[in-house]
Amino acid sequence: MQCKICSAESAYIGNFHVMKKYSVAYFSCPVCGFLQTEEPYWLEDAYAMPINISDTGYMSRNLYVSQKMTILFSLFFDKNGKYLDYAGGYGVFVRLMRDIGFDFYWSDKYTQNLFARGFEGDLKVGYEAVTTFESFEHFVNPIQEIENILNFSKNIIFTTELLPYPIPEPSEWWYYGLDHGQHISFYSEKTLKYIARKYKLSYYNLRGLHLITEKNIPRYAKYLLRLTTLGFDKFLRKKLKSKTWDDYLKMSGQK
Repeated sequence: MQCKICSAESAYIGNFHVMKKYSVAYFSCPVCGFLQTEEPYWLEDAYAMPINISDTGYMSRNLYVSQKMTILFSLFFDKNGKYLDYAGGYGVFVRLMRDIGFDFYWSDKYTQNLFARGFEGDLKVGYEAVTTFESFEHFVNPIQEIENILNFSKNIIFTTELLPYPIPEPSEWWYYGLDHGQHISFYSEKTLKYIARKYKLSYYNLRGLHLITEKNIPRYAKYLLRLTTLGFDKFLRKKLKSKTWDDYLKMSGQK
């Protein structure tokens, strides 16, 4: 099977049992380290609910990432710029970031916007950066999706679990998501570096927070992100103006 990242011939590694009903073939690329399933014919079943029932970390993840983003955007990006959350789910992250004081907008082709209504992103304009959390592993055509994101910004911040080496057995890695069947694309650090080079960008791994970006991010950034434990993000929030009240006035027709 052809690799969806670099087009090299990928090697069959075995069939895994998905959703307790589908026997799915998995293929590993020897060139870029990408792991993919066969063409995912089971996705209509897998996405009967857009947010899978076993994603019990949905809210805590959004809170955690909003703290990290407050530090990253305050120090290394234009904190007054416009931002887009791509594949933004129910809009929780966008609402959190607007409450903090960042001009964030939402986009998702498959999920209803519940918490950031009125702040849908204009996909014809540019953004300072695009965030997209726990979405890369869902991409059926990763390069097409990444190129679409790069139309909005040359700065992509995302999360996805890196594929371990050697490739784990199904029982050894929860991130295969075999219970829900939505995870079909898996990236090693080698894969993400390959993607960044392809678009003449840089790749950074800030303790599980991945950046493909045109910016020069200093090495010490990953240490600063750890300072959420000391409340550094709360200190930086004091320099921002929350959009909660202004958004209320706008959405209630008072502004």
